[in-house]
Amino acid sequence: MSAPLSVVLAGARGHGRWHVANIRRLQELGVVRLVGICELTPLTEEEFGGELPAQSADFGELLDGTGARAAVICTPIPTHTELALAAARRGVHLLLEKPPAPSYAEFRRMADGVAEAGVACQIGFQSMGSHAVPAIRELITDGAIGTVTGIGGAGAWARDEAYFRRAPWAGKRRMDGVDVIDGALTNPLAHAVATALALAGGTRAEDVTAIETELWRANAIESDDTSCVRVTTAQDRPVTVAATLCAEHPDEPYVLVHGSRGRITFWYKQDRVLLQRADHGPEEFEYGRTDLLENLADHLANGAALLVPPAETGAFMKVVEAIRLAPDPAPLPESAWHRPQGQERRVVPGVDGLVAAAADTLALYSELAAPWAAPREVSTR
Repeated sequence: MSAPLSVVLAGARGHGRWHVANIRRLQELGVVRLVGICELTPLTEEEFGGELPAQSADFGELLDGTGARAAVICTPIPTHTELALAAARRGVHLLLEKPPAPSYAEFRRMADGVAEAGVACQIGFQSMGSHAVPAIRELITDGAIGTVTGIGGAGAWARDEAYFRRAPWAGKRRMDGVDVIDGALTNPLAHAVATALALAGGTRAEDVTAIETELWRANAIESDDTSCVRVTTAQDRPVTVAATLCAEHPDEPYVLVHGSRGRITFWYKQDRVLLQRADHGPEEFEYGRTDLLENLADHLANGAALLVPPAETGAFMKVVEAIRLAPDPAPLPESAWHRPQGQERRVVPGVDGLVAAAADTLALYSELAAPWAAPREVSTR
């Protein structure tokens, strides 16, 4: 058995706590060893929940001092490219949180720099580790639902107003002149977009031929909290994903593969699949999942194929770029949302049904006659 992969974690608070727990799990299995944490404000042992490894606010200094072979980067979106390149220049391999960058130019700079340095880079779309993804692709190839006519994605989530105050960059499109693009489709429900593109067979930048966006906000933020996108792919499989953080009744996000003789529904956070097809009863399947950091370690030790290299997120980054270049999200009229009694969050009545209908029909909100969605607000790139 090979020695554990020495790892530094940049960003151990917020979502970084998930990485701390996952690294601990893999450390117990002998897969990785946490040798350093990069945080601007050092963690205490009480906060970390045990004895701390080396800490520094200087990422490069920490990599040099620990001799880490890999880094997990879970920091604010605008910092991803510089930190990734700092690691790559030192020959340190990467697990980079999604979205990998706030613009396509920054993504290309990161991906090209990583490739030139010859280090492995995994992008943190955890849904791509689900064993359901290759299983669904096999069903499609075998013609289980006939000819694929399109892919829908639906994410009806709820986030309270404090969510948009969790960090200075939260809910921002740009900050201090730098792109952030922290919207519903680009960050919290980015997996719905990336997974839909993967099942459409259109993950690379060159697979995208056109993108239409509709962006709104009920909250007092810059970015979108209720939005949809339709991607036209070279494979002639339209992909429509609708999302909201203002759901009436939050539910599990899913991707829907439409076929001429059936459909496949994939609840990607649960690794659960429902196959419905002509002349058959419905069939449900549950799958396992390969952790992306474990896959990176396996790649470095045994040559296993990386599940989410940067090139496989090029189409997603084209969507991020279209959202970046679109007009700023339009505020919904105050009549279009309310705060439920006793809750500090904003709800858009009827949005749950609109999200589901968009995934079901591959239509945009404006085409579904959403009362607050005017067709002229569609942005095409």
